[in-house]
Amino acid sequence: MKKISSVLIVLLVMTGVSGCKQKKEEKSQITYTPPMAPSTLEIDRLQQATKSAPKNKGAWIELGNALMDSQRFGEAIDAYQKALAMDPKNVPVIVDLGTCYRGVRQFDKAVEAYRKAIKLDPNFPNGHRNMGVVLAYDLHQNKEAVKAFQKYLEVAPTAADAGEIRQMIQQLSSSK
Repeated sequence: MKKISSVLIVLLVMTGVSGCKQKKEEKSQITYTPPMAPSTLEIDRLQQATKSAPKNKGAWIELGNALMDSQRFGEAIDAYQKALAMDPKNVPVIVDLGTCYRGVRQFDKAVEAYRKAIKLDPNFPNGHRNMGVVLAYDLHQNKEAVKAFQKYLEVAPTAADAGEIRQMIQQLSSSK
């Protein structure tokens, strides 16, 4: 259990936001942990930018990223949804939206977002990896999680976290 948790921590911290960085303890307690949260001043600046230019999808994405990195997931969901209203096929933003849904414990919505991203771009690795994390550690659907992680390795066989993902697959496959 500790081995999976530490592997998961490393895995999710490396995820960036394209993919959801999460943390420790019990499987269902894994949370998003950003490398460094932006300052309140930076978030205020980005909020002002979206007020000044509400049709600037880039500003909404930047605001969403800053809010997610500050673990303000509900607000980040709103920002990402506004960006997606202008660019509904933006796969990295859809994956980040899934990460935020996980952050507010709406696991089914997170998986739905990841599936949407994967449908749009089956070769976007973070959608597969993040879906595997939610399926395994939040929804406890190990068989489906293993499939998602295997697809991740198929898409990104030389990913920096490939070894950890293989260990996770092994652990999930041996637990029932």
